[in-house]
Amino acid sequence: MIDPSPLGRAWLAPRLSLFFALLLFAGQSLQAGPGQHAVASAHPLATEAGEEILAAGGNAFDAAVAITAALGVVEPQGSGLGGGGFFLLHRSDDAHSVMVDAREMAPAAAHPDLYRDADGEVIPGLSLDGPLAAAIPGMPAALEHLATHYGRLSLEESLAPGIRLAEDGFPVDAAFLQMAGFRLPALHDGADAARVFLRGGDLPEEGESIAQPDLGATLRQLADRGRAGFYRGEIAQRLVEGVRAAGGIWTLEDLADYELVEREPVVLHYHGARIVSASPPSSGGVAIGQMLNILAAGGDGHGDDEAQRVHMLVEAMRRAYRDRALYLGDPDHVDIPVARLLSGDYASRLRADIDPDRATPSSALPLDADAVPGPEAPAADRESAQTTHFSVMDAAGNRVAATITLNYPFGSGFMPPGTGVLLNNEMDDFAARPGEPNAYGLIGFEANAIHPRRRPLSSMSPTFVETEDRIAVLGTPGGSRIITMVLQGILAILDGADAEEVVRSRRFHHQYLPDEIEYETTALDPRVQVELARRGHTLSPQLSPFGDMQAIIWDRAHDRLEAASDPRGNGSAVVFTPAPGR
Repeated sequence: MIDPSPLGRAWLAPRLSLFFALLLFAGQSLQAGPGQHAVASAHPLATEAGEEILAAGGNAFDAAVAITAALGVVEPQGSGLGGGGFFLLHRSDDAHSVMVDAREMAPAAAHPDLYRDADGEVIPGLSLDGPLAAAIPGMPAALEHLATHYGRLSLEESLAPGIRLAEDGFPVDAAFLQMAGFRLPALHDGADAARVFLRGGDLPEEGESIAQPDLGATLRQLADRGRAGFYRGEIAQRLVEGVRAAGGIWTLEDLADYELVEREPVVLHYHGARIVSASPPSSGGVAIGQMLNILAAGGDGHGDDEAQRVHMLVEAMRRAYRDRALYLGDPDHVDIPVARLLSGDYASRLRADIDPDRATPSSALPLDADAVPGPEAPAADRESAQTTHFSVMDAAGNRVAATITLNYPFGSGFMPPGTGVLLNNEMDDFAARPGEPNAYGLIGFEANAIHPRRRPLSSMSPTFVETEDRIAVLGTPGGSRIITMVLQGILAILDGADAEEVVRSRRFHHQYLPDEIEYETTALDPRVQVELARRGHTLSPQLSPFGDMQAIIWDRAHDRLEAASDPRGNGSAVVFTPAPGR
């Protein structure tokens, strides 16, 4: 069982247990690396950027800078300089794992009533579209931090592929067009975004090249001046002037005061595996730990009964998402009871409450808050191609799992003139009102309320899985489904699946509210569906695919390095041997 102390304070007691855990795995982690490089990302041009930097002598962290910058250019629906995310890092030379928290921060003028009318009702769309929806980006600070503190190459060298793609252009693909069509009204409202991504107000043709010279110039400022090239000076002035002219509340001080944080990741132990995942303000590691603990508390016994396996997983998901809504938020502003949430005693109590033959209605699970939506809470928009993930491992064994985002497709749709920076709409990830579902149907309370300089709660869950014989690097986009998809990826790895099998596996999901099992149409056998319905579960088949997982597995027992990109997306994966001397 897992028992880390509350995050956001000192992590005092668990440092000892973490120390012993590190000793346990030190022999594995400090051994020679795989001898090859591996990259898996959501776009072939981003994978090529990572490959280019690794081939030039960069390490996994340099490659992460290149991949992040390239994704922000060629996959603007999912990430970019105007967004943020979480970078899970492992250095092979000292067995050190850390989470770089580049999550966006609310501007200083933000307040709990920011998106409510005079009657206290949430104003539809206000936290999604336009500059008022944008939090202060963390991505530029993360790129400088990775290059300065972990990379071998200069920031300028690692940004070069992204700058080239921005200035020379890239061909748009079907995924871009699908998401641009979905967000066409928001893009129309942002004049600069429409000028860059649309053609006369309409979608470009598939294969048409899009160049972004303003973004290229901003990336050059970042390359030349580090974070000061974005958060101060000319670019900062343009960002603030553009935001405020269109009704936003950013200030120059908001940009200058942005703080990137290195945090201890959540470390879990399950069936002999060591699992390292994202800590708050991500809800991923805590929720995954709760679900694994609940399974372990029940002995994981289901034999060949697939319906029982799904039933128990769903009931664990239901309870973890309930606790997500109640307790999780920004650890720098909220006391989070991580130790209790991840304790064995708590998992045993949750497991004892599960009827092995009957679904627990979500409405029957108590919430310590008022004005909670009932079990008929509205279903959320389920576009899964926003946000993005990449995984990278170098020949020495350094590794990065990074999930990065603008939140909704194309973020807020707003691009401050002269910057090329498409802004996020991460303010929607806060609880605009207690119990009010966000764009993904997730509810929250005071722990995730809007406050100045607070980071919104996230579901992004970059993860490492370490066993005696294998090390895996994985993650996926997918909104509120990210956590359960990563959970199922972890379980597949522990069952012996290779990288291709992990990314191809069909997926299902439950998030407390709405009270239903969402699943890819081929994920559940018809007989399993009948049995789940008999137990009282509401089934909701989804025609759209779940996620876009990128996975790397180093199989040390067979001296094999694998990388795979989810066939649901259009990404690519590569494994290659470095040139001599590299």
